[in-house]
Amino acid sequence: MSTSEVEISKSVLLDIAATTLEGIEGTEISSAPIKVGEVLRNQQGARKPRALKVTREGNDVTVDVGLNVDYGRNLVAVSQQAQRAVCENIELMTGLKVRAVNITVQGVCLPKGSAA
Repeated sequence: MSTSEVEISKSVLLDIAATTLEGIEGTEISSAPIKVGEVLRNQQGARKPRALKVTREGNDVTVDVGLNVDYGRNLVAVSQQAQRAVCENIELMTGLKVRAVNITVQGVCLPKGSAA
């Protein structure tokens, strides 16, 4: 490996996307669906799997995200904001080209701090 080559791991790309999405008000990354047989393994205090996937082919990156959005927010506007932010941060921090950021709104929830 020459001095100009740096390998960026998939976990770094996941962390950049997750941290970016956590900064967007009124959203949270959905929990990934649990498959049969994983219920007992996930009870050991491990982090719940999230609906966040990064695929890398060469210098091209694709991000797939499932979001929960606070009730009353404009779903299209929030999704576009999330797409822009994730794309900009990954490209800025890594120099890789983001091919797509696919957002799926998987749920609508009450805003944090509101009375139930």
